[in-house]
Amino acid sequence: MSMRDFYKNKKVFITGHTGFKGSWLTLWLTMMGAKVLGYALEPNTDPSLFNVLNLHKDIDHIIGDIRDFEKLREIITEFKPEIVFHLAAQPLVRLSYREPRLTYETNVMGTVNLLEAIRQTKSIRAVVNVTSDKCYENKEWVWGYRENDPMGGYDPYSSSKGCSELITAAYRNSYFKNTETAIASARAGNVIGGGDWAEDRLIPDIVRSLSKGKQIIIRSPKATRPWQHVLEPLSGYLLLGRLLYEKGQEFAEAWNFGPNDSCMMTVEEIVKKSIEIWGSGSYVVDSSEQPHEANLLKLDVSKSFMRIKWTSKLNCSETLLDTFGWYKEYYETASEVHGTSRKQISEYECLIL
Repeated sequence: MSMRDFYKNKKVFITGHTGFKGSWLTLWLTMMGAKVLGYALEPNTDPSLFNVLNLHKDIDHIIGDIRDFEKLREIITEFKPEIVFHLAAQPLVRLSYREPRLTYETNVMGTVNLLEAIRQTKSIRAVVNVTSDKCYENKEWVWGYRENDPMGGYDPYSSSKGCSELITAAYRNSYFKNTETAIASARAGNVIGGGDWAEDRLIPDIVRSLSKGKQIIIRSPKATRPWQHVLEPLSGYLLLGRLLYEKGQEFAEAWNFGPNDSCMMTVEEIVKKSIEIWGSGSYVVDSSEQPHEANLLKLDVSKSFMRIKWTSKLNCSETLLDTFGWYKEYYETASEVHGTSRKQISEYECLIL
C-alpha cells in the first residue's frame, strides 16, 4: 500500500497547522485525501504560507491555543482522530530569550495538555510529537547526536524542547505502554523551503532583503548547520505516523530526521549561494554581541535508516534551488505558488516510492 493509499480518508489532527511546517504537512495530507482538522493560533506572519495557499478551504480549521486545555480536549473528543501530529510551538530561540514564560507554557504545558486530551480519546492510534534537534545537550562536537543522548538546552527554547521530549517519554511509559495508542517523538533540525516568513530565521531574512533589493545582514557567518528541505522531515513524520498506526508500540520511541553530511554549510556559504541563485544581492556581517546560539549541531540518522528505511533524498543544491525558486515565483507571480507547492510535493513523492 502506498503512503497516499494509507492516508486516504484517515482522520488526522494537526496542532500548529498554520505554521510553516504545519502548512506544508496540511497541504501534503490533503493531497493524499486525508480528513484533516487543524488546531492552531492565527498565522503569526504576513504573508503566511497558510493564507497564501488558502488551506482553510480544504480542512476543518480551528483557531485555538494549545495552552487552552478545555478547548483542546473538546475539539479532539468531538473529532475523534486516528492520527495526531503535534507541531504547535513557540519555535524561535531569540524570542525565547525575550519571552521565556510564553515559551515554556507553549512548548511544555502545551505538550502536557495534548497528551492529557489524547488519554481521553480512544480513537487515536498514532501520535507524533515534533520537537527539535536542539533538545539535545549540545557539546558542540563534530559527531551527530543519537536518540539515546541526554536531553539539555542552553536557551529557553532548546530547554523547552528537551522538556517536551521527557514529558512524551514519561506519558508513554506511564499511560500508553500497553494501549492501542502509540506515541513517538520526531527530532529535526534547520528546515527550509518556500513560504517561511518567520522572524530571526536565516532564509526568511535573506528573502526579505533580496526581494526588496536591500543588503543582507548576517549574525554568525561561521555557524554551521545541516540544512534540509521541509519535505524531508515531513516524509519522516508521515512514515512514522503510518508505522505507529500499523505496528503500534514497536515504533513508539524517539526518532531523528536529518540530512546527510553533504548538507552541512556555514551561514555565509548559504548566503553566497542564495545570492547566486537569486541573481543579485550583497551581504554584511553584524558584529554586535548576540544571544548564545549553538555553532554546530547535527543528528545521527542511522537508526531511522536502519529500522524504518528513511533517508534524506535532496542534496543541498537541490534544497536551495527549490527553496529560492519558490520565493522568486511568489514575488513575481504570487498566484502560481499553490501549483508550485503541489508540484514540489508530487516530485518529492516520486523520490520516496
